[in-house]
Amino acid sequence: METPDFDLVAASLRADSSDLEAFVEALAAKLEASFPGHVTIERKGSRFVPGARPVRRISLPLGDSTFELEHDAGRVACFRRAVVRGIALRTEELPLGDWIDSLSTALVSEAGSSESARAALAKLLQ
Repeated sequence: METPDFDLVAASLRADSSDLEAFVEALAAKLEASFPGHVTIERKGSRFVPGARPVRRISLPLGDSTFELEHDAGRVACFRRAVVRGIALRTEELPLGDWIDSLSTALVSEAGSSESARAALAKLLQ
């Protein structure tokens, strides 16, 4: 199975980024379906819309980095944490586009090193 390239992965992740709320929900759904057990999705309850549980935070460890996206009140904050033995040594806040590029690069790199990661990435692109 061939490893998808960076441009294809980045385009897939960017697909819905014009509407932030829809983008965060779609990204969470894609990552959760593709990397079950690896991605952490935190949702918050809504006092105004019963049953609504919008995504508050997405966290995905890949290699020596953990990628996090926090969503609140129509704004997102994106972080890449350098992690060694479970300890975050450096946290870098990135603009959304740079975060997507960095996450895409890490996903392609992981897919190149393991068959299960390659299959998960292929599922992400479906």
